[in-house]
Amino acid sequence: MKRLLLAATAVIGFATALPAAAQFQKPEDAVKYRKAGFTLMAAHFGRIGAMAQGRVPFDATAAAVNAEIVAQIAKLPFAGMVEGTSGTEKGQPKPNVWTERAKFDAAAKKMQDETVKLVAAAKANNLDQLKTQFGATAGTCKACHDDFRVQ
Repeated sequence: MKRLLLAATAVIGFATALPAAAQFQKPEDAVKYRKAGFTLMAAHFGRIGAMAQGRVPFDATAAAVNAEIVAQIAKLPFAGMVEGTSGTEKGQPKPNVWTERAKFDAAAKKMQDETVKLVAAAKANNLDQLKTQFGATAGTCKACHDDFRVQ
């Protein structure tokens, strides 16, 4: 029985890993995917930032919609973080992404957790809460950029 359970677990593990491995035929495909995710996330996060910074009027509905999109998209770009896609040009991942992968993954998880809190703050219909959480979420982005992104 144990062998059957182990075999089934192994098959399921391989089956779920195959789509991720097959997703990117070439390193540049992973880069395009990653950039597209971050671009979308930045566009929607920027809309919330404009409200938090007073550049546009606060709209609780729009803030909540954009925060939900950010929280969903925040999970996507990291599938495109595959070894062999770092570089020395501005905006590219530093090589330490691969040598400090646990730290990088923890930073990504922290950002994703903060985006969930951003959704709650946006839904609270309170501009001050939104401002506070926007700052906390932006801080996680900056920390990761400082540590793992070529400036």
